[in-house]
Amino acid sequence: MESPYRLHYAPDNASLVIRLALEQMGLPYETVLVDRASDAQNSAAYRALNPNGLIPVLETPQGPIFETAAILLWLADTHGQLAPTQVSPDRAAFLKWLFFASNTLHADLRMLFYAEKYIAADQADTLRSGIRPRLRQHLNLLDAQAQKAPDWFSADHPSVLTIYVACMMRWMALYPAKADRSWYQLADTPYLQKILVQLESNPSTRAAIAAEGLGVTPFTSPTYANPPEGSAT
Repeated sequence: MESPYRLHYAPDNASLVIRLALEQMGLPYETVLVDRASDAQNSAAYRALNPNGLIPVLETPQGPIFETAAILLWLADTHGQLAPTQVSPDRAAFLKWLFFASNTLHADLRMLFYAEKYIAADQADTLRSGIRPRLRQHLNLLDAQAQKAPDWFSADHPSVLTIYVACMMRWMALYPAKADRSWYQLADTPYLQKILVQLESNPSTRAAIAAEGLGVTPFTSPTYANPPEGSAT
């Protein structure tokens, strides 16, 4: 591994969050495609890196790391970027919202996208109907935090949290592909919308757009990825 980091990714998967963080921090890294079309995430080689078979994995000098929030927090602390330091008075507030994004918002989003993995297929739409109001509530809570515009969650100061939330909002607007998505309206959360607009102009986002075929407005008016390699699903 010539670079200190190797990102195992699939286009427009949770690995996008890590790619954006690496780009925003200006860190050199390599990428390895995890070909979902051939179920590569369940291969013996990949499960040796992440026994859960989930994307992403970031290989580091300290070994492979999985779980999106864990990777983000490790990168932020290791490089002193995109998060309050461990001695900052803002650290506690940042951590609780980072883990809210990971353990609550992202967990509910997975149930929306993969309802059939959590309940019988003939009840999947009922589960999705119950999850959508929860997701709206989560976004409203985050919008209220964004209105306060702390340095770790504002349009003017990108952090690993703003990157993480922006990607999840992208996915809300796109997936599940054949389901009703009218419940999600970006204008309902104007302070989050401001963050997404600002992120789209960042060089890190431009780099991710080119690498994963995300389209010109990947957060505010997203389109399905058209990547140069691999598939988002």
